[in-house]
Amino acid sequence: MFNKKTIKDIDVKGKKVLVRVDFNVPLKDGKVSDDTRIVAALPTINYLLEQGAAPILCSHLGRPKGDPDPEYSMKPVADYLGGLVKNKVIFSPECVGPVAAKAAAELKPGEILVLENTRFYQGETKNDPEMSKQLASLAEVFVDDAFGSAHRAHASTVGVTNYLPSVAGFLLEREIKFLDQAIENPKRPFVAILGGAKVSDKIGVIKNLLARADTVLIGGGMANTFFKAQGYPMGDSLVEDEVLDVARDLVKQGSTKLRMPVDVVIADKFDNAAQTKVINAGPVPEGWRILDIGPETVKNFSKVVSTAGTVVWNGPMGVFEMETFAKGTFEVAKAIADSKAVSIIGGGDSAAAIQQSGLADKITHISTGGGASLEMLEGIQLPGLTALLDK
Repeated sequence: MFNKKTIKDIDVKGKKVLVRVDFNVPLKDGKVSDDTRIVAALPTINYLLEQGAAPILCSHLGRPKGDPDPEYSMKPVADYLGGLVKNKVIFSPECVGPVAAKAAAELKPGEILVLENTRFYQGETKNDPEMSKQLASLAEVFVDDAFGSAHRAHASTVGVTNYLPSVAGFLLEREIKFLDQAIENPKRPFVAILGGAKVSDKIGVIKNLLARADTVLIGGGMANTFFKAQGYPMGDSLVEDEVLDVARDLVKQGSTKLRMPVDVVIADKFDNAAQTKVINAGPVPEGWRILDIGPETVKNFSKVVSTAGTVVWNGPMGVFEMETFAKGTFEVAKAIADSKAVSIIGGGDSAAAIQQSGLADKITHISTGGGASLEMLEGIQLPGLTALLDK
């Protein structure tokens, strides 16, 4: 149930509106190389402009160490946004401070101000009240539209809500509604597909989904840890020895719901040009490593997906960045795209895989936030959402 106020529940006409967007986008040679997150924020930005408001956008970009670093400047993002909207886009080389305050004070309705990277300030990740106050002083209303940062209690996501009336943007609302619906009231059968490198990142997610889903399919590097937990030597495969006991418990808890690969693609080195072979799931020879799921597993997983009512997918099935080991991930993506299920892709690598496979338009919802969608799948309250005004 989405019970938070949105920008439609508050008067923004002629007001300065601070919007926390998720413009943490990849840059290549100083230019935006993937604009998915920028485009996803446009409905909220355009609505504010149509209402005669003056949006002031803030976001983090990358992981600078709390000091200005030209490599992580928001300037290229502001320039890129200028090409997507008809309105004037102004860039402030500060996020808080006199330069930002002056730029905000001079901003006219229908203009957009983009502030410098919030993480150029140590106060951001510390959720520092002083930084929160300074950010809030730039505007009259706060809108959180950064689902990708909603799981972080930072100055620009949570602290600022102490000083301004705070509501959700359209992207945040959409993200929460889809994920919440999938978990709380899914169309059945509800199938969850989990991949990626590590089990440790997803223990809570697997536990929560075993209680809610009809089938949980496991692929990617995390499957190796489950195999080793069952006593198989894994050769040079990535394994998390410290969570073998947890993996054993999950297999017990999952009984018939938890499904593992039945065959895998192994390689003699971590390289696109490696020698490869398909073997049944089980012992991996010395000097070899598992880098993808095998063709029988693809068939099995695709069959489960074909009869699903809801599919939630988070994490690739192999090292999909290398073409040799991308087949499992792309075949599973195709099965999801071909199914009639409500399909939700949980951000991060899975979202990148769907975009690369050219099937994005056949998916019901592609999340813009990997970490935030994982926490929702785990059943954790998101601080950035909790802080907003209730309906």
